[in-house]
Amino acid sequence: MTARCSIVCEVNIPAAVVFSGLLPLVVEEVVDDGGRLLVRARTPGGSAVCPGCGAESARIHGYHLRTVTDVPLDGRPVVVRVRVRRLVCPTPDCRSTFREQVPGVLERYQRRTIRLTGRVRSVVRELAGRASVRLLATFALRVSRQTAIRVLLRIPLPVRPIPAAIGVDDFALRRRHTYSTIVIDADTHERIDVLPDRKADTLAAWLREHPGVEVVARDGSTTYAEAVRRALPAAIQASDRWHLWHGLAQAAEKVVAAHSSCWAAAGPKRGSLVQEESTIERWHTIHNLLDKGVGLLDCSRRLGLSLNTVKRYARVPEPERLRRPPQYRACLVDPYRDYLRARRAEEPGVPVLKLLAEITELGYTGGQNLLYRYINQGRLDGDRITPSPRRVTRWVLTRRENLPEARQAHLDELLGACPEMTALAELVGQFAQLMSERRGTDIDGWIKQVREAGLVELEPFLTGLDQDHDAVVAGLTLPYSNGPTEGVNTKTKLIKRQMYGRAGFLCFDTESYWGETLFATTTELGTEPFVLQSHPRRSDGGQCRRFRATTFA
Repeated sequence: MTARCSIVCEVNIPAAVVFSGLLPLVVEEVVDDGGRLLVRARTPGGSAVCPGCGAESARIHGYHLRTVTDVPLDGRPVVVRVRVRRLVCPTPDCRSTFREQVPGVLERYQRRTIRLTGRVRSVVRELAGRASVRLLATFALRVSRQTAIRVLLRIPLPVRPIPAAIGVDDFALRRRHTYSTIVIDADTHERIDVLPDRKADTLAAWLREHPGVEVVARDGSTTYAEAVRRALPAAIQASDRWHLWHGLAQAAEKVVAAHSSCWAAAGPKRGSLVQEESTIERWHTIHNLLDKGVGLLDCSRRLGLSLNTVKRYARVPEPERLRRPPQYRACLVDPYRDYLRARRAEEPGVPVLKLLAEITELGYTGGQNLLYRYINQGRLDGDRITPSPRRVTRWVLTRRENLPEARQAHLDELLGACPEMTALAELVGQFAQLMSERRGTDIDGWIKQVREAGLVELEPFLTGLDQDHDAVVAGLTLPYSNGPTEGVNTKTKLIKRQMYGRAGFLCFDTESYWGETLFATTTELGTEPFVLQSHPRRSDGGQCRRFRATTFA
């Protein structure tokens, strides 16, 4: 016993240096326990504060032994066994006893010292799961990858200042079932927070908890608009310019389709197709019944058509407006169209079989029926093929200088054949200038011009502008848009797919700060404790555990 005490006395001298992280404790003994160092210590004594009522007490009820791991020494793990006291609380209505804590050394319910946890956090924050486990093993720190990820997720996130301008948008956790909301800084494009759903109440509660927001950039969602109106009535809502342009594009396509019989007359002449004849015949049938006083619902019952179909035909004043130019797909004959037109111009009565043989020598690999159908459809007539309404809409929405000269000339012919198309092209160009020059205050004049032009197909788009007028003006004036939010959503969806079926909403909340580290972590999550569920025992007596695979899709 004397020899052992002498050893303790010799060790106590450098203990303050070697075990500096244990200074609040009294180190009683250091034992070489084979492959590890065993440190026995105790609390220094004195009074301690009750965590319940805050009263001090030095009355000892009993003792308790805690075993924790400390930072390695000389390549060997260090195990610390600390004897802590259980004290009696002097307050009658409080808890009867409490265990004293050692701030700065130990945390409640932890098996590692604070300084060891700090080192593990610094490694897992940089390397995430498996890589951090391999590096920590070289430092005589053995942890599992699940433990490393738990340490990462438990790192307290710093409180970010709420910016004056934010962007909000939703993304799918499980498409068509579960959605979340992401909030970003509209100036720096950094994530701020991820909300568990896309309800107005959730976003409104978040805005109330984080005052100071002055501008909210969003899409055309009425849910987010209502949330901002509830929580921050004085905040400016900025509607996204891309969504405004996309809405105009959809409405413009309806205008182009409605007047296709007019501008298509500038193209090559063609015969009526079977489907067109059926459509025109149906229009006459419906309008004959309506002229006799038959109601819309009765018409749908008599003709076996849906009510919406009958309404669509009833709204069209002339049957010719239902005609659409044919939409042909690219086929094997297209590369030889110029050659076939030149041959038919030289020899108008040239047989189709002869043309087939000639283009086959040039590399044509199609059949005779395809060539017959190509010619009979009139696709060789005229200098150009009649474009589809969607293609014409794309030409109208494209900057004129970005179109080839031949396409500009073709578009001018189509626009010149229809006054409504000419007006549409002018209005689209004016709206593009409003967007590019940030002249949101001129939107009222543009809306007035559209209504004066009589393009009824644009009326739903104008109604949306009127309902969200202030946000539209702000979106066309301020520099904020939903583009950065969409970019963050794209990265978030990539992370979601990487951890498909292996993680929950907590990862998105943590990812909003750690970013790339969690991106590496999600590929290694495996059976994470916080995503496991216990299930009834199997028939063989074992415990079933499975992933919460319904979290993402």
